[in-house]
Amino acid sequence: MAVPKRKMSRSNTRSRRAQWKTTAPTLVACSNRTCRQPKLPHVVCPECGTYDGRQVARPA
Repeated sequence: MAVPKRKMSRSNTRSRRAQWKTTAPTLVACSNRTCRQPKLPHVVCPECGTYDGRQVARPA
């Protein structure tokens, strides 16, 4: 396992950490024509409980 020989300076550490950014989640419209609520892709719709045109969960 690689181990650093020297301590990394504060400025190097902070400039490395500055590259970590959060991104907003990608949302798509539900495929259910009556619902059309925004949801995460490849996930069951939390509003109507459908996935890929099938009812797989109880609606919330």
